[in-house]
Order: sequence, then C-alpha cells, then structure tokens
Amino acid sequence: MLRRSFVLVAVWLLSAAAARADEVAPKLDEYLSALTKLGRFSGSVLVARDGRVLLAKGYGLANAEWDIPNTPATKFRLGSVTKQFTALAILQLDEKGKLKVEDPVSKYVADCPEAWRKITIHHLLTHTSGIPSFTSFPDYVTTMNQRSPVSKTVERFKGKALDFEPGEKFQYSNSGYVLLGYILEKVAEQDYGEYLEQNVFGPLKMRNSGYDSSAAILKQRASGYMRRAGNLANALYIDMTVPHAAGALYSTVEDLFLWDQALYTEKLVSKKSLDRIFTPFKGDYAYGWFVAQKHNRKYIGHAGGINGFSTMIERYPDDKVAVIVLSNVEGSAVGPAARDLAAIVFGEKYEMPSERKGP
Repeated sequence: MLRRSFVLVAVWLLSAAAARADEVAPKLDEYLSALTKLGRFSGSVLVARDGRVLLAKGYGLANAEWDIPNTPATKFRLGSVTKQFTALAILQLDEKGKLKVEDPVSKYVADCPEAWRKITIHHLLTHTSGIPSFTSFPDYVTTMNQRSPVSKTVERFKGKALDFEPGEKFQYSNSGYVLLGYILEKVAEQDYGEYLEQNVFGPLKMRNSGYDSSAAILKQRASGYMRRAGNLANALYIDMTVPHAAGALYSTVEDLFLWDQALYTEKLVSKKSLDRIFTPFKGDYAYGWFVAQKHNRKYIGHAGGINGFSTMIERYPDDKVAVIVLSNVEGSAVGPAARDLAAIVFGEKYEMPSERKGP
C-alpha cells in the first residue's frame, strides 16, 4: 500500500511538471515570435528543463536571399562558444597524462618568448596570461580574410609585450585560446577539428557539429548577416583558419543540448575535471565558461560572436535548465534574449519585446 502511494505521488509530480512545461512553452514562443516580428532576432532556440525540451524552434531566415527558414537543425557558427570545447579537450589530455594544466607553455612552444616563461596552460584557460588578443590588433579587419594556419597566427602575437604579469588579472584573450589549440594539436598529434570529432562530437553523437570551413559543402548551414544602416547585409568574410580553437566551430541547438546533458555525466571527463572546468578563477571565468549568479541561481554560460553570427548558451545546473540561442545576425542581443527566456522558465518577471521609443 505504501509503495503504491509513492508511485501515485511520483506520477502526480510528473504530471504536474508536464503541465507546467506545457504552460511555459507558449510563453517562450510568444516572446521569440514578438522579437522576430520586430526584426530583432533571426536564429534557432532550444530551452530545456530536467532533460526535457520545452521549446526547440527556428525563427527568421537561414538564408534571406532564398527565403529559407531557420529550424532546430540549422547549423550556426559558434564564435567563442567554441572555447568551452577547447577547454574540455585540454582537460581530456590532462587526464590522459599528455599534458598538465600546470605546465608552462614554454614546454610546448619552440623559441618561446622570455615574457611567456611564467605563463601556464591554466593562465590560457582562464584568460589571465597577459597575452594581448590578436583580434584587437589594428590590422585584424584587413587580415581576417586570409588563410592563417594556427602556427602562423601564434607568430602574429608571439612577439608582443604582455599586457600584465601572468595571473595578475582577467583579460579576455582570443590569442590564449588559439595558443591552446596550437598546444592541443602538438600534444594530440592531430588537427583540432579531428580531435574534437573523435573525442567529443563522435562519442556524444553530435553529428551536426564540427570545425567550419567556407569551402566545405555543409547541408543546412545558415548564412551570416550583419546590419548596415538598419538593413540586413551579408557579413564580411572571415577565413575560418583564423579563429581556430578560439571560435571556429559550428553546431545546432539540438547538438548543443546533447553537449549540455553530457556535462552532467562523466562521459567525456571525470567529475574531478568537471569541477575544475566549472571553478572560476578571476573575473568569474573558469575554463571556457563564465560561472556566476543569475536569477538568484548558479549560472554557467558563454556568449559568442563572429562575422555574421551571435550565440549564447546558458546553463542553470541546480535546476537542470538550459537556454541555447543561436543567431545568424551579427551583434544580435542573444544575451538579453536568453536572460528573458530563463526568466520565463523560472516564473520571474520579464518584458515582452516592443517597439523602441525614441525621437
């Protein structure tokens, strides 16, 4: 009798959770539809709780010239969301004994600058190395369209003075994560994209994710756009060898949900490594993730931005909530959108998108 009571309570709880989920989904769609109608969003979104997808839907156009709509299967460039995959790959190599996070980078970089002698892999992972970000160099816009093997990109910032002493403070640096990719390739003895396919995407059955290339024929790839004088325009070209381990991956909201779910398990790395990945060092930055408080809850997330694309993944691990927003319009406010979508899930206040008031 007692057992039957437990079963009935469990069924009731599941039914109640399903009912709440059914109430949330229309609100999520209403918000995103309003944002799209106002011309402020084009992309795909997935929102999930407790392993259940509440909403997975495309909005706007994957290709504005052919009127092809976005769907949950549309592939988007991830920009800096790539960094969390790079960080986990480095921890995998640490577990295999092929490197140590505490190792100095001089162990892996030939003709290492004297200024880099104190820099460790940990400093690269946490953006505390002091190496200036090559994407902020004056010539970046004129060189981003040129093929640049990772060794060539490293040479671009190898001779630059450090902005500060290693470990002194947090300063976001794409150079640091490109250098991590350089080290990964040397240690693993294979290309960065191949390593991820074999050790992350393959095991998780993330069949619609990979290292992007403009030359490759990629089914269901979204075209990237930017806004010019208020109108949509094709984004400026970037050769995808340039961002490398700092921002060259592509994926879908569906595949990123598989990634989110895997991070609750030890499929890819041990719990000890996961704890290291999600422990912030400085500036609320851990290994490839920002870890802080949002909505009065523990928050783990990262944004990405690259020519033609804006991305965001937000995770609330204590609530098992994931909000994934991928847009094929550069500079889209994916962060505020993800914040509001999370508020809807948590039953908190949010504002529906509306026309901006002004002169």
